[in-house]
Amino acid sequence: MKKRQVVVKRDQGSRRNYNSSVIRYGECQKNHAASIGGYAVDGCREFMASGAEGTNNALICAACGCHRNFHRKEVEGEVVCESSSPTS
Repeated sequence: MKKRQVVVKRDQGSRRNYNSSVIRYGECQKNHAASIGGYAVDGCREFMASGAEGTNNALICAACGCHRNFHRKEVEGEVVCESSSPTS
């Protein structure tokens, strides 16, 4: 089984940007066939808000109609290392 380790790199040179990060939402991962015991995603490649910032529609994807939480979250500066754990 593979473990996924996430390491976030931050710019230590600037105190102003130390805690800031850019968040982007990628492909939709909602399983539309879960109710029948299957697995099927809709193929939406990127979250696009269907409304202005601060409204309820800002959390709904204009392309697929799913909530933003179903889309993969990508943080700028994130490094992902995958490793396999020994089975014992």
